Amino acid sequence: ADCSRAAEQLKNNPRHKAYLAGVSLRQLERLYRLLQGHLGGESLDESLEKLRQEENIDPEEDLNKLDDEDLAKKKSVMDELFEKNRKKKDDPDFIYDVEVEFPQQEQLESCGWDAESDEEF
Repeated sequence: ADCSRAAEQLKNNPRHKAYLAGVSLRQLERLYRLLQGHLGGESLDESLEKLRQEENIDPEEDLNKLDDEDLAKKKSVMDELFEKNRKKKDDPDFIYDVEVEFPQQEQLESCGWDAESDEEF
């Protein structure tokens, strides 16, 4: 939380605002975390590994069990990954209407609820 607050203060400081306009708040938080680790006697590799573990998104993790602060961190990481991977109209390999046919490996099974008629409603 201290790193988040410090990063926000630095980014919003009028003296530094022009220089940090293109730097994300997440990136500033990471830099603060690395500095904090260095001051605490950690090597760069140790600090980076801690950051990687915190920012790892495990698809099996139950996000409902996280507290608000950890959940906000995970959401921030997911938003950043989404933006990084998102195709924009200006990208050279952008395709407007992508159609993909998925191969049928097996015969589809019908479900009981699928076969019932609408007369019951």
